[in-house]
Amino acid sequence: MAKTANLYARIEPDVKEQAESILTALGIPASNAINMFYKQIILQRGIPFEIKMPAVKPLDVTTLTDAQMDAELEKGYSDMQAGRTKSVKSAFADIRRDYGL
Repeated sequence: MAKTANLYARIEPDVKEQAESILTALGIPASNAINMFYKQIILQRGIPFEIKMPAVKPLDVTTLTDAQMDAELEKGYSDMQAGRTKSVKSAFADIRRDYGL
């Protein structure tokens, strides 16, 4: 079937640039990627990936006051003293699970 329909979409310039850089590395023109996306919407009868809010929002320490940072550090220190610790391997596994990494 001939590709004769046009699609006009507004997208953030940096998102477009990053996506097109990856598509170029893969050898896929942006128009083909969009066509593949639309075909997947049809096949899946919806968006072909999960759309949801993250279950856990990471703490942004750059927004904390000195008092709030001290309180967070105290919580960690108290947990350590009480033996509420876990291995690095376990901690990173939890981070990957919680943030979908």
